Formats: sequence, structure tokens, C-alpha cells
Amino acid sequence: MSAATFDPTSAVPPEFAHLVRELQHAAGAVLKPTALEERPIYGTTAYIANCLLDTRFGLFRAYVFQDIIDKHYIVALAHGDISTAATLYTRLHSSCVTSETLRGCDCDCVQQLEGAFKVIAEKGNGVLFYLLQEGRGVGYVGKARDRMLVQASLDQISTFAAYASMGLAKDHRNYENISHICYLLGIKASWIVLTNNPDKVAALRDQGLTVAGTEALEFEPSPFNLAYLTSKAAGGHILKRPTESTIKRALPPEPVKPFRPHALPSAKRFIYSASYFLPMKPVDNDILLTELQFRELFGQGLIDRYTAGPDPLVLGYRLIRDNRFFVKINPDALAAHRKDNPDAPILDLVTTPYWFRVHVYYDIVTSQDFVVLTHGHPRIYDIPVVRLHSESLFNRFPLRVVSNRDKMKESVKHIVTYGVGAMLLVYNDGRGAGFGAYAADRMMTESNQALSSDEAYRKLGIDYDSRDYDASFTLLKHHIPNEKIQMVMNSPGSLVKKPEYAQSLHRQKFDVDKWIFLDDDSVGD
Repeated sequence: MSAATFDPTSAVPPEFAHLVRELQHAAGAVLKPTALEERPIYGTTAYIANCLLDTRFGLFRAYVFQDIIDKHYIVALAHGDISTAATLYTRLHSSCVTSETLRGCDCDCVQQLEGAFKVIAEKGNGVLFYLLQEGRGVGYVGKARDRMLVQASLDQISTFAAYASMGLAKDHRNYENISHICYLLGIKASWIVLTNNPDKVAALRDQGLTVAGTEALEFEPSPFNLAYLTSKAAGGHILKRPTESTIKRALPPEPVKPFRPHALPSAKRFIYSASYFLPMKPVDNDILLTELQFRELFGQGLIDRYTAGPDPLVLGYRLIRDNRFFVKINPDALAAHRKDNPDAPILDLVTTPYWFRVHVYYDIVTSQDFVVLTHGHPRIYDIPVVRLHSESLFNRFPLRVVSNRDKMKESVKHIVTYGVGAMLLVYNDGRGAGFGAYAADRMMTESNQALSSDEAYRKLGIDYDSRDYDASFTLLKHHIPNEKIQMVMNSPGSLVKKPEYAQSLHRQKFDVDKWIFLDDDSVGD
């Protein structure tokens, strides 16, 4: 019996069935609420809100749920007819902030996410379940400690061996919310699961859901995720390409030394948990090279031959601060060049990342993770470029408009161009009120229950801005050697609307030498 066809009243004597009906919404209640204020709960899963998402692959409706025990969110992204379809395509996708927000290329998570969107859209009917279960359910602190140990060993310790050494199982994820969501959405279909992981198929069947088949989602390894994908293959994932690949694994640009978690002396609420290197996808296909790398690759005037012709391999280059270069590549032309010149040194530019160091903290006050990214080695006369970046969870998806993701790219470009800087990722959507508040705001404005986000926030009973700027700037100060900085903001107007922001900067004794407003710039893909 599927979760959607289960009758809750069957669990009690017939004479008390009416009490259950008073307590419990019927199956499919989310799709046909009798009142806009209703928020059905089934099992440990509470319905929060829904809204429409315009993706590059078509329209999806996001149904947002939250587990009432451990508080993590689950987003069911539905496309097409999910009520009467006999079979639906699905993916159970665990969140990956490094690839989906921070542009990291040391895993295949964002490729699988966007690949699943594409397949579901092409098939016409399906649901992508997005679960906030970072690092196979251990959270970003555990995942970051794994990355630190793996990098310190130069990939000689696998991800699963690192987990075991820290007292972790290979997988801490829980998929019980899926059957609850199927009940609340009234889904009775069988599933074709887009996965390489047999454990996910077993998890669905264990909940009484019918799996009609599976389809793999596999992509060509890169120098940065080959070791990770090899670990997954050894751990039981159905993956062929890692063992067939001839590419060389890329190692961090500097040695990584593991350390034991410890409280920051200047702010003991923060437990400094891990630090490792993140290879980040370049912005605008602008590849960063040192002067030495540039000369070794192109020699004296050799670059001109790569910029010539109707389909050049290099679209341009420019000198930036500290005698570094941005070389703008033509990825399609380089892919064609690879067929006849597989060993050409210029092909390495395709997989040359921006290297950022990731610092992960656990906050004992809010029970949240804090993530700081640093780039370069600041000298006493440098004025680092600094950004406090608020994430939008929906911007992890392949939407047509991804303003937060674009601001992330612009901020990265400013930091890399200058050569020294730091960025702190603020997880909470909704200006600090959380993803649930943000999703409810989206639903209220979309359904005309509120004319604006400001009105929606008033109806929700929350302030315009709930972010803890003091905590954020305390952490940033730990990574900025000088008080003088260049501060990246969205716009002058956003600074005016958030006086707490400037007040926190002042309390932490930051001296803003220059304001960089992102609304004045534009950055492409």
C-alpha cells in the first residue's frame, strides 16, 4: 500500500475514526486545500508553502516541507501531472552548497541536479526531491573535516575512510519524509529513479513506494572530482567512468594540515572545525594565471596565434594586479582542438580553477554552520575585498533568473581581480528569517495574499532584517589582517535600508576604504 492510499483512520477503532479525521488532513491535502492558511502535517513532515519556479527547463512548482524533529527542509519540485500519472521520474537529491552555491568543481552534485531537472522536463512528469542533507547527512562541518583529511593525505585517504576515522557511517541520510510528502501530495504513481546509488532505491521501497526502474546520471570526471567519484564507485555507486578515466587528479595548490576543532579565542561561540581548498569554476571563462604560468604557456608573443582565426582558442587576455593575467578562453573551440591535439598544454586551461580556502565554523549559539572563503595571501599594505553574501536556496536550482548566484559570481570576480579577499556565506534565506519565511513570502505574493515582500513579512510577524551581522563580521575579522577593507554591497540603497550592517562594521572597527556596489557591474555565465 502506497503512502498516498493509506487510510489514517484504520489505525484506531472505528468508533474513534471521526477524531482522526478532525486531527489529520486527507491524502493530497496540499494540492487541494480548503483554506489558504491550512498547513497539513503527516508523520514528521509539515507543509510550509508552495510557489512557481521558472527554470531553464520549464516551469516547476516547489512544494516546501520541513521535518518537525530535526528541522531540515525538503523541497518537492514538481513538473507536469503528478496527480494522475501512472509513473513519475524522480531524483532524491541531497544538497551540496559547495557546488550549487560556491561554484566548486570537486564533486558531480550540481551536474546531477541540473541533469535531473533536464530529464524530468523532457519526460513531462516528475518530482525532484531536494533534501537539505549536506555531506551525506553529516552536515557541512562533517563534510569539511572529511575534505581537510582527504586533501592532507593527497587523496590517499578516501572519503569513506575519512568518515570512518571520524566515527561516522558512510551515509547518515534519512529519506522517510518522501513517503510523508507523497501522502500530502496525493501521489500514487510508481517511480523511475534517476540515481547511481542503490541505497536510494532501497530507501523508497522500504517506505512502501513502488520503484518501476532506474536511470543513471553519470558525467565525465574532472581532475578535481576523480578521487571523490572513485570513492563513490568503491562504496557501491553504479559508476563506470572513474575507473575508465585517464585524466590526472589535481592536488591542492598548497599543503593542507589537519587540526583539531577548537573555540576561537576572540569569540568562543564559534568552533573552528575545518579548513581546506575549494577549486571554484571561473567566472566568464576568465582563467587566472600567474606571470610565470602565462609565460610558460604562451612564451614570448605566442598567445597571438591562439587569438587569431574565425574560431580562436583564446578570446582575449588582460594584465591585472600583481602581474597576473586573465585569459578568456573559448571552451567550444578548445573541445574541438582536443580531438586532434589531446596533449596540447593549452587544454589545461579548461580545468584551471580559482582556488579559495574554505574555513568552516560551528556556532554553539545558533547551532548553524558558518562558512568563510579566503583568496590570496594578504600583505600589510593590501586592502582586501570583502563580501557578506546571503544565499538564496532557490538560486541553487537552474532558474532563468538567478540574481543571488550572479551576485556571487560578481563578488568572486572582484576578489580574484584584486587578488586578496574574503567572503562569508550567510545561509539563511529571507534576510535572516529562514527559508521557511522566504518560501511563505513567495507564496503570499504569488497568490496575492500580500502585495509585496514587506507586506508579507508584516503578515508573517517578522522584521525586515534578522541577520546577525555582529557574528558575521566577528568571523570575517579573524581572516582579515588589516582594519581597512573594500566592502562589496548590492547597492547604496541596500546599505541605507540596513543600518545594522554599518553599525556592526563600526563596532568591529572595520574601516571601509571603498564601497563596491554590484548594481554597477554585470557578469555573465
